[in-house]
Amino acid sequence: MLRFAEPEDVSAMLAIYAPYVLNTTATFEYTPPEEGEFLRRYRAVTAQFPWLVWEEENVVLGYAYASTPYTREAYAWCAEPTVYLRPEARGRGIGRALYTALETFLTWQGYIVLYALVCDENRDSCRFHEKQGYHVAAHFPRCGFKFGRWVGLFWMEKRLKTVEIPSDKPTPWSSIMQNAENAPDILDTLSLS
Repeated sequence: MLRFAEPEDVSAMLAIYAPYVLNTTATFEYTPPEEGEFLRRYRAVTAQFPWLVWEEENVVLGYAYASTPYTREAYAWCAEPTVYLRPEARGRGIGRALYTALETFLTWQGYIVLYALVCDENRDSCRFHEKQGYHVAAHFPRCGFKFGRWVGLFWMEKRLKTVEIPSDKPTPWSSIMQNAENAPDILDTLSLS
């Protein structure tokens, strides 16, 4: 089931994220955040963006959210989506469903450009993003140092729509939800697809 994350999901989401920090270059963090810090991040993100989870039999198998890749006002129409899955959830279409729902909400909010930051040695994530419609916009070789070696980063881009002059800055997702009667239907539809 695809649903909106709640503060009570923080422990389960952190349990998914921590192995990525400790064992992979999918994130450039060295140490998993404490639960209080992860909750702070959740609250900061959800002030503007949706945070989704995929749950089966009361177990959170993955989550996705978006955040701000840049802080200057001119970048207000840009968002950075992120997805993390438990190992047993990979290859089942859960990541695709989470991203598709997330991008739907980001479109409703008024976002135009998405940037996914992908470690250049993470070929599975590169393929996943390409299938989702992203392309490499920039490559920063040897920009991060983790596990005793230099690794690079791909900035992958996807345009949700073409807009010459945007009318308004993106709306917080909670405001969109107040007016989006079909949001639960979209989550149900994507959960079943």
